[in-house]
Amino acid sequence: MKKLVNSLFKEYYHHRMKRIQRYMDDPHSVQFTVWKQLIETAKNTEWGKKYDFKSLKNPQQFSERVPIQDYESLKPFIERMMNGERDVLWHNEVRWYSKSSGTTSDKSKFIPVSTENLKQCHIRGTWDTMAFFYHQRPDARQFECKSLLMGGSLSPYPPHPRTIFGDVSAIMIEHMPWVARPFVTPDFETALMADFGEKIERMARITSQEKDLVMIGGVPTWTVVLFRKILELTGANNMLEVWPNLQGYIHGGVSFTPYRKQFESFLPSDKISFQEIYNASEGYMAAQNDFSEDGMVLLLENGIYYEFLPMGEWEKEFPKAIPLGEVEVGKTYAIVISTNGGLWRYTPGDTVTFLSKYPYKIKVSGRTKQFVNAFGEEVMVENTDKAIAMTCNEIEATVSDYTVAPIYFKGSGKGGHEWLIEFAKAPNDMPRFNRLLDQNLQKINSDYEAKRYRGIALEQLSLHTVPSGTFNEWLKSKGKYTSQSKVPRLSNDRKYVEDILGFLGERV
Repeated sequence: MKKLVNSLFKEYYHHRMKRIQRYMDDPHSVQFTVWKQLIETAKNTEWGKKYDFKSLKNPQQFSERVPIQDYESLKPFIERMMNGERDVLWHNEVRWYSKSSGTTSDKSKFIPVSTENLKQCHIRGTWDTMAFFYHQRPDARQFECKSLLMGGSLSPYPPHPRTIFGDVSAIMIEHMPWVARPFVTPDFETALMADFGEKIERMARITSQEKDLVMIGGVPTWTVVLFRKILELTGANNMLEVWPNLQGYIHGGVSFTPYRKQFESFLPSDKISFQEIYNASEGYMAAQNDFSEDGMVLLLENGIYYEFLPMGEWEKEFPKAIPLGEVEVGKTYAIVISTNGGLWRYTPGDTVTFLSKYPYKIKVSGRTKQFVNAFGEEVMVENTDKAIAMTCNEIEATVSDYTVAPIYFKGSGKGGHEWLIEFAKAPNDMPRFNRLLDQNLQKINSDYEAKRYRGIALEQLSLHTVPSGTFNEWLKSKGKYTSQSKVPRLSNDRKYVEDILGFLGERV
C-alpha cells in the first residue's frame, strides 16, 4: 500500500515539474500574473486604498507609487492585524504570524501568514522542493517511509488570544496536509514543544528508533545538536548506522558551506543527497533543483512578486529597486518582496547573488546588516563561510559556529578582525589555522586583500576559540534557543562579540 502511495506522489511531482518548467522558461509573464493577483486581492484593503491599487496598470507604476518598506514601517499595521483588525495589509483577518528569530536582538518580528501565504507559498514551496527531489532521485521514498522535521513552537498572542504566533516551521507543521502526516516523525506534540532543550532530548529518543527514516529537514546548527544526542544515546559511529535507509538532508536558514564536512562525517555515503532551500518567515522563495551544482531556483509562481536592490542602494534613504528582468548574473542584491501575506515592497534583509537566468538561480550570500566594512574591506558572510570551509579542508578541523567583528584603530595601532570560533574538532596547529584562514579570506575578497597588503591598514585576523556549547548557551541566555535561532556571523560593530565575551566572563 505504501509503495502505491509513493508511486502516486511520483506521478503528481512529475506533473508539477512540468508546470515549474513553464515558469522557468517564461519567468516574466508568470511574475506579472502574480503581481496582478496580489494587487487585485488587496485593492480594497486599507493599504490598497492608501496607494490606490485599483488604478495601477503595471509593476512600474507600483514601484513608483509605493516606497520600499522595512519591518519598522509596517509594524504599526501588523500590530493592528494581530489585534484582530481585518483588511489592513491583506484582505480578511490574518490569524497566524511567523515570529522571526533572524537576529539575536531583543525585538522580534511578527510576519503575517495569511491562508493564501500558508497554502500557496509555504506549503506549495514544500511540494516544489519535493518535486525537485523526486526529479533528481527516481528512487525517492518520502511517501513510503518517514521524514524527520525539526520545528518550533506556537503561542497565543496575549492581547488577542485568537491570534497565534510562532516559528514558520511550527505553523507549517500545524497545518500540514493530512495526506503527509503519516509519513513524518516525531509526533506533533513533540515537534511543537516549546522547551527546545527538552524537545531535542525527546526527539532523539523517538527518532533513534525509526529504522525506516529516509529524509531529514532542518537548520544545520540544530541538526548537528540532534545528531550528537542520538549518537550519544545509541553508541553508533555515524547516523547511517541509526538510519540505514536515509536518502536526503534538506537544509536552509544558514549557509551549508561551513557544515558540509561535518555532515559528510555524520552521513558517510555518496548516496546521500543534500538539498538547499530558502524558506524564510516571509515566504518559501527558492529551492535547489540540481544536486550536482550550487544554486536554487526562484519559485516564481508562489504568491511573491520580486524586486532587487543593487548594493549601492542599500544605505540610501529612498532606495530604488530593479525588477527581475534587469538583474545581472554574478551581482549581489538585497531582495525586495510583495507577498500574499500583506508585505508590500518589503526588505527581509537577505542578500542574494544570481548564478543564472532562465532559470533564475540564486544563492543566499548574506544579510544587509551582517557584514564587516569598517575599513572598506566589504567582507560578506559568503566570504567568511567559504574561507572557513577552505581552511578546514586544508587542516583537519571542523567548525561548529563563529562570529566576526572589527577591531577598531586605537591611537597609532592598526585595525583588524576578531573571530570567535567554536570548534567541533579543533586543529592541532592553531596559529597555522589562523594564518591560513586570513590568507584564504584574502584569496576570496580582493578588498580585504588590499587592506591586508603588508599590514598597511589591517593586521592579521585575531582568532579566539570558545568552549564547546558557548553559542547555544549564549542564545539560550537571550531567550533565542529555538530551531530558527542563528548566531550572527558578521557585524560591523562589536556588540555581539563583546556580549559573548562578557557572557563567557560571567561563567568563569
